[in-house]
Amino acid sequence: MSSANPLFPRSFGVLLHPTSLPGAHGIGDLGAGARQWLDWLQAAGCSLWQVLPLVPPGAANSPYASASAMSCNTSLIDLYQLVHDGLLHDRELPHPQFGQQLDHTFVQTEKAKALDKAAERLRTQRNHPLYEACVAWSKQAPWVLDAALFSSVHAHFGDIPWWQWPADIRDRTPAALTQWGQALGPAVERYVALQFLFDRQWQQLRDYARQRGIRTLGDAPIYVDADSVDVWANRSLFQLDAHGRSRHVAGVPPDYFSELGQFWGNPLYDWAAMAQTGYRWWIARVRRCLQQTDLVRIDHFRGFSKYWAIPADAADARSGRWQPGPGKALFVALRSALGALPLVAEDLGDIDDDVHQLRDFADLPGMHVLQFAWGGNTDSPFLPHHHRPNAVVYTGTHDNDTTTGWWRANPQVHGQVRAYVRPQDPDIAWEFVRLACSSVANTAIAPLQDLLGLGSEARMNVPGVTDGNWGWRVPPGAFDRERAEKLLELIGMFDRLPRSR
Repeated sequence: MSSANPLFPRSFGVLLHPTSLPGAHGIGDLGAGARQWLDWLQAAGCSLWQVLPLVPPGAANSPYASASAMSCNTSLIDLYQLVHDGLLHDRELPHPQFGQQLDHTFVQTEKAKALDKAAERLRTQRNHPLYEACVAWSKQAPWVLDAALFSSVHAHFGDIPWWQWPADIRDRTPAALTQWGQALGPAVERYVALQFLFDRQWQQLRDYARQRGIRTLGDAPIYVDADSVDVWANRSLFQLDAHGRSRHVAGVPPDYFSELGQFWGNPLYDWAAMAQTGYRWWIARVRRCLQQTDLVRIDHFRGFSKYWAIPADAADARSGRWQPGPGKALFVALRSALGALPLVAEDLGDIDDDVHQLRDFADLPGMHVLQFAWGGNTDSPFLPHHHRPNAVVYTGTHDNDTTTGWWRANPQVHGQVRAYVRPQDPDIAWEFVRLACSSVANTAIAPLQDLLGLGSEARMNVPGVTDGNWGWRVPPGAFDRERAEKLLELIGMFDRLPRSR
């Protein structure tokens, strides 16, 4: 285990998913609100922006369930930039819709119509300045045609899962792939065009961030969705029956979040088959993630050591069993193909020494969550005096309540926290920010909700609950100068400013 990881110098970052950004069309976008956000981060002395998975959201609008692990959420495209690019007219923009919650209906109808118009123009107007750029981009994105065909066929059959499609396209016979690719050509091309437009805007935003000394930290769920192009196009790499259905599925045993465990339902990898390919799919996936962000957090890292396999027909996760994961071999293959790995291991939950050994073998920072430090014994690894330098300390994550909400809901820990922290600030969330900044962990991150001192109404996700998640958006006035100066003082006091500062 090394204490100094050159990929993770001492720094401070903020967790905020792009869907939560200011934006005029029902959802955050990659336009002016995102640039204002990056300006604020720079003013506050931050050098990291952490996002959740950038993939198209799936069931219950979750970015942790997606039809494509390689694609991106094109609802985040800035429509005003498309007007500037000549792909939309002002009169075609939907009426501005601001709100404190993401408006899924508006996004899936009004904004989607505008995006489809722009994509249709890009695919049909060969003299448009971006046409050749889109063609060239698609040739460098080997995943996009499978994703586009999957999406188009899925829509054609009324969004029934792929294992219920006609056998020829379900089983990807060469003739069927050609036939359906031709029949649904316009839809396939529109999908590719939208992915190109997202990538163009996102890379422009990343450049804007780099100019301000800010790196991006992405997020990759360990598992993919059953009804996804990733499984449809790679059936031999998953534990499926002859019809494409899972024999066992993913989840976790009972833990902090649920007495029944969590029944995720994702198909499990066939790690022996993965090994026979040299872990080619995982290499491609991590490479794709690193094309999108500078660093990547791997969610549920413990699944690489051992994973919880639940019978597909089980009522909940309690009947699962631990099975061996790929272990060190995967990370040897990743390092051989990609070099030093700018990855963060989400090593929370039911963790044993094997997980720690694998994390340290790969030289990845793990995670400390301050909300988990209280209410137990003094040997908790989340207490600041037990932190590791090669780690990321969080006040809380997207799966936690906000720190203010957690504080209100847990009066039994108030005495212990006050004795440890000796609060100097009446806002407990800012005391946790101070505690994170003072930690020996090289990287400290707080959700924006904690910097705003917001309660449970601003929570991003409640694990195991399907409704009401992933909708929070930044309130007006959040990016104010006074708050930036307060954070800048803390970051500077605890030596977390970028070296350029």
